[in-house]
Amino acid sequence: MPPKKILFVSQEIYPYLEETNISNTSRYLPQAIQERGREIRAFMPKYGSINERRNQLHEVIRLSGMNLIIDDTDHSLIIKVASIQSARMQVYFIDNDDFFQHRETLVDIKGEEYDDNDERSIFFIRGVMETIKKLRWVPDVIHCHGWFSALAPLYIKKGYADDPCFRGAKVVYSLYNESFGKAFHDGFAGKLRFDGIGDPEIEKIKERGVIDYKNLMKLAIDFSDGIIQGSEEVDPEVARYINEKGVKFLPYHSDFDKRVEEINAFYEKIDN
Repeated sequence: MPPKKILFVSQEIYPYLEETNISNTSRYLPQAIQERGREIRAFMPKYGSINERRNQLHEVIRLSGMNLIIDDTDHSLIIKVASIQSARMQVYFIDNDDFFQHRETLVDIKGEEYDDNDERSIFFIRGVMETIKKLRWVPDVIHCHGWFSALAPLYIKKGYADDPCFRGAKVVYSLYNESFGKAFHDGFAGKLRFDGIGDPEIEKIKERGVIDYKNLMKLAIDFSDGIIQGSEEVDPEVARYINEKGVKFLPYHSDFDKRVEEINAFYEKIDN
């Protein structure tokens, strides 16, 4: 049976953030996939730079109120939602006072990367997973966009592997021409600890050494069922790693309509 429900997890979606390759893809691909008869959900972080009134965001009380523990600290999970009327598409936002509400995006107003982007990423991904559980919506394919979503494959395949909402889900990761400068802190691996992510998994991540952009991409590839090249150019070392791992791969196509058709078919390919 072909996959019917596609979950999109992205670090940025237009028009809530400025137009980039990732934000445009995360805006128009879900719509195109929905128009081809599949049911979709889309998630992104609720950065402080997003104007809630102008974009008509509102909190979903029944989904909010949970606390997520990261590195022995409780963080409240707030869920908001907005609609892109022209696309008949809802976007869910993961919010938290400390990680997102009073921040810009992944960099501050001066363009400096936040020191705790590792914890912010963990919170975002776990927030998406917990919200899907509350919605009782079971995705067939989970498609991740941007390095801020790179921990999703690990959590889906390990942390939530036994959960009925994710047990049968296939994970697709789109690789873009992007990067970040500040490697994650030395204690990053320990912060990942969660059901299904214990000492063996944490030790393997520690063995990778410094979690910089390339190692984060490799971690995402290790736990993905398929990789899509989302930009014309990507990091050569990461591209070689995809080939070495033998994971199913879809190369870049510049024509958006053809790309949509290829991606739509790719979902079925990895689901078999």
